[in-house]
Amino acid sequence: MKKKQIQELKNKPEAELRKDLRGLREKLSKLQFDLKAGKVKNIKEVKETKKHIARIMTIMRITQKNTSQE
Repeated sequence: MKKKQIQELKNKPEAELRKDLRGLREKLSKLQFDLKAGKVKNIKEVKETKKHIARIMTIMRITQKNTSQE
């Protein structure tokens, strides 16, 4: 993920981040199911999806801390 994409995530409202997070979690569960069934060709996609979920959760946590301190 490039810096520009991370900056775009930081500028998104929390509701949209939650929507993205829900979608990524569904994608991850489908990928994991397909991986166990032997259907996934690109194993790296699972790792990238997990990292993207972690980035979104981190950004959400940072924004929550900033709003609670103000």
